[in-house]
Amino acid sequence: MGTPDRDRILVVNPNSSASCTAGIAASLARFAAPGMPRIDVVSLPSGPPAIVTWRDWYAVAEPLCRVIEREAAAAYVIACVSDPGIEAARIATDKPVFGCLRSAIAAAMARAERFGIIGFTDKSRPRHRRALQAMGVEARHTGTVSLNLDMEVLTDPVAPRARLCAAARELADGGAEVVILGCAGMAGHRAAAEDAAGVPVIEPCQAAASQALLAVLAAQ
Repeated sequence: MGTPDRDRILVVNPNSSASCTAGIAASLARFAAPGMPRIDVVSLPSGPPAIVTWRDWYAVAEPLCRVIEREAAAAYVIACVSDPGIEAARIATDKPVFGCLRSAIAAAMARAERFGIIGFTDKSRPRHRRALQAMGVEARHTGTVSLNLDMEVLTDPVAPRARLCAAARELADGGAEVVILGCAGMAGHRAAAEDAAGVPVIEPCQAAASQALLAVLAAQ
């Protein structure tokens, strides 16, 4: 393991989608400020176009570990809202590793009692369920509405907007007091979803980066 860089947080998108990585970087750009740790966003070129199946989820664990071992940082964020390989990644470093899903759930529960999730695909539901069970918060999850769109459609600034906003409204109408965007590819749609739903909307990469910043600053 390399010498940690105390001024760096490394955000790793475990898929190979350039548009998804660009959207994550844009969502975190506002976190840049003088005197604050810098946030670097990278992708996993060997990763799949999106983390869709359990096979995708397991396949990126070892490549993520290799990136973490190679790239020195004070904290790491796995920028996928099913937290692929997070247990393995935490073994690869003695620095904190944050998963977007768990961070977003924690942020949602800090805002309200009940939350819903706009899912990337129905195939994500079992992975989300595992995280909810591990955190003991299934009872506070009002439901998931999946978009079932390809990643390159999801990251388009226009194409998924109507469906995403409709999903946000459906979740709010169903009792969600906070809505979580269930894929890093949705990062550019947070404000529109919040306007549509009329309740707070959590962008998971921002939630994880916020926790990483607090961890790094507290350790300085």
